Amino acid sequence: QVQLIESGGGFVHAGDSLTLSCAASGDELTRNTMGWFRQAPGREREFVASFNFYTYTPYYSNSVEGRFTISRDSAKTTADLQMNSLKPEDTAVYYCALRTRFGRSSYANAGDYDWWGQGTQVTVSS
Repeated sequence: QVQLIESGGGFVHAGDSLTLSCAASGDELTRNTMGWFRQAPGREREFVASFNFYTYTPYYSNSVEGRFTISRDSAKTTADLQMNSLKPEDTAVYYCALRTRFGRSSYANAGDYDWWGQGTQVTVSS
């Protein structure tokens, strides 16, 4: 059993920065990849970033590459998403996800993940 709890969402202005944090609890030995997705009203959930613990590699969507940074602590209990130069189009509910199955890929599809957090709202005004 795994629990993921996101925090750090809020209301900011365009150009501001915000850091989201995802705290994971449960069986540490089965953590393979932690990812961040987002869903805006009327749109499908989309991949934002992921960190593969096996390859120690971060991955980003084209829309956030260069602006967002994903990091995790050495104990693999948290995954932070540092968001810089925020834009109004970044407005969405952001979800943390955990994949427990072994793999070496980026895992940019929601179906690749086994556990999800409840989501945290990020609103960016113009």
